[in-house]
Amino acid sequence: MLLRARAPVRIDFAGGWTDVALFTEESKGLVVNAAINIYSFATIACEGGQAACGSPRQQPDSKNSVRLYSADFDVHVESPDVSQLEYDGNIDLVKAAVRKMLEKGNGFSLSTQSIAPPESGLGTSAAMGVALVGVISAFKESSLLPYECAELASSIERHELEILGGKQDHYASAVGGINFMEFMGEEVRTSSLKIAPEVCYELEKNLVLCYSGRSRPSGNIHQNVTDAYVNNDVKTRTALRNMKEIARAAKTALMHGKLSNFGQLLNENWENQKSLHPSVTNEHIDGLFNTALTGGAIGGKACGAGGGGCLVFYCEPDREHRVRQRLEESGAKIIDFNFDFGGLQTWKVD
Repeated sequence: MLLRARAPVRIDFAGGWTDVALFTEESKGLVVNAAINIYSFATIACEGGQAACGSPRQQPDSKNSVRLYSADFDVHVESPDVSQLEYDGNIDLVKAAVRKMLEKGNGFSLSTQSIAPPESGLGTSAAMGVALVGVISAFKESSLLPYECAELASSIERHELEILGGKQDHYASAVGGINFMEFMGEEVRTSSLKIAPEVCYELEKNLVLCYSGRSRPSGNIHQNVTDAYVNNDVKTRTALRNMKEIARAAKTALMHGKLSNFGQLLNENWENQKSLHPSVTNEHIDGLFNTALTGGAIGGKACGAGGGGCLVFYCEPDREHRVRQRLEESGAKIIDFNFDFGGLQTWKVD
């Protein structure tokens, strides 16, 4: 028997960075984001068929071995048992999820695959973390609510692996949909935005998502911005405050169907995002923005930390095809998508 889970990545429209734990300790963070139908997958092949799958701790000692495989990196890892998995830079997120959630006596094979480009800025690692939590929970026959999956996946990254970052990615992946999120210390509140169907369809049609063609190590940018924040850099702190208010305005624009205003707010968020630290943008990204904005985009921003990865633009009605064409001519790869309203999904395959 196979157990599978999939979790969607997200586009962050406004307020990203204000969800990072260091910032939320001092001030409430606000974010608007949307889950999209580009997924991270995790699959567990249970040893010994359905009986072993239902009662993993009752398996014989000879079946304690753990076999992990990442299709993205073509990396195989095998260990005699869970406790002997070591963090060494090879699929450490997978190892961390297994070590955090399972004990000796759980023999199985686990494989993972992400559809999004590497270092895309779409929250791919968070989506993978949520998928791993989902499939391992199914393996253990434990039931977790979406927010519990998000919290556990976030804890694995932040505490087990000591990766800098916030929680918006994990919550978007776990709950799905288009959401307004509030972050107060460790507390998170998510509200699904009530957007009229025709507004949602128009938003989906006029958005253009592209991969810049260059991955970026988000950890370096996170460290740069964190250092600037800790050192009380005025531009960094002002930009964070501004992005919170832009998130609030973006929520209102979406709920009222003011999509041109929403597009302009993407630009405002991007201008403040760039003020966080010079490493957020570069000449290549600036060139793609100029291409999109002169081709018919009202506004846009880099996804995630910036520095590369994916860019998202909101275009004037019936101009999105021109923007897509011009971006492709400039070397970017267009990524087609729809919104995902289901969040984390798990299922069995006999």
